[in-house]
Amino acid sequence: MEIEQIEQKDVVSHPQMKKVVSLETFVFFGLFLAFFGALGSRMGVVNMLNTLMNTAYQLLMDTVFYIMAIAVLAGAIAALFTEFGVVAIVNKILSPLMKPVYGLPGASVIGIIATYLSDNPAILTLAEDHGFKRYFKRYQLPALTNIGTAFGMGLIITTFMMGIPSPNGESFVKAALVGNLGAVVGSIVSVRIMLHFSAKEYGTEAYCEVEHSDAQVLTDYRLVRPGGVGGRFMTAMLEGGKSGVEMGMAVIPGVLIICSVVMMLTNGPSADGTYTGAAFEGVSFLPLVGEKLDFILRPLFGFTSSQGVAVPITALGAAGAAIGLIPKMVSESLAGGNDVAVFTAMCMCWSGYLSTHVAMMDSLKCPEMTSKAILSHTIGGLCAGISAHWIYVLLSMIG
Repeated sequence: MEIEQIEQKDVVSHPQMKKVVSLETFVFFGLFLAFFGALGSRMGVVNMLNTLMNTAYQLLMDTVFYIMAIAVLAGAIAALFTEFGVVAIVNKILSPLMKPVYGLPGASVIGIIATYLSDNPAILTLAEDHGFKRYFKRYQLPALTNIGTAFGMGLIITTFMMGIPSPNGESFVKAALVGNLGAVVGSIVSVRIMLHFSAKEYGTEAYCEVEHSDAQVLTDYRLVRPGGVGGRFMTAMLEGGKSGVEMGMAVIPGVLIICSVVMMLTNGPSADGTYTGAAFEGVSFLPLVGEKLDFILRPLFGFTSSQGVAVPITALGAAGAAIGLIPKMVSESLAGGNDVAVFTAMCMCWSGYLSTHVAMMDSLKCPEMTSKAILSHTIGGLCAGISAHWIYVLLSMIG
């Protein structure tokens, strides 16, 4: 009897255990009904449901598989660069810049490269390695979340932006590269603010506690696949492509769910002003918000259209969903080179941080700093977009 009581007590006190019916049940259900009730009253319930499903289907066929194709190619290139030492050379070149620029040890550049070639959580694998963590002081470790997130999905986002077709034949290569510069600026701002907070919390003297480790693989050596050069080439290419497939699959929920809802909040009815249930119809809510904030957004980001605000808002939850909005905006002349530069910077720097920061900070065993990390990265993402806009304007004036 005592054992049963103890087990029951442990269950009830578990932080993730809630009563079957609680206040949040009614709050959630009320907000759910209010949101879809508002959409349904404007579009019609049947049209709203049809538009939601048709939009998700079109995004899956036209956007997700395109992102997956890019992810496969980018994954293969990333694996080849890692296998044959290109990444190691970049690491050696950039390591001396990390301390003066970011206030982090040179080893942290490996985290930038890892997340740029894959996604935000790649930094956590490195942080668990004692040979990597021993270079960090205690207050520097939480900033890995910020620097890793700032470059998450960087290669895929950049490649995607470069490949967007423009109705007037404009190339977005320069815009995408400027966006990368903006993301660098945003990452520096985010990390420096985070270090300010973490230094107050942990002090600046203590190093991370690690077990004894002679591992120098991450900084002095690189681990290669078994076999000859040809075999390693093929294996790396195919395994990298496979990781691209997995990443392409991982973005499906974010793109279909978040992007579908955001598009319904962004777009208007069909051309004749009626709702038919077709894909990409909506209630034009976000453009209305954008128009109200245009006096702030235009000088800061230089958006061509008020609809541009939908991209960074979506990037808060998922970068894959955010970039899925852009081709349609470009094809309708609602976004140009400057917009693509800003979108690249903010999609890279934010890259769904609201959905990953909590778990990442918990994995680094510093959940008490989560709110500080989110605040720092919010400011960093805004600085990324602003800097990308003005860098693009400056380069346009020069050449």
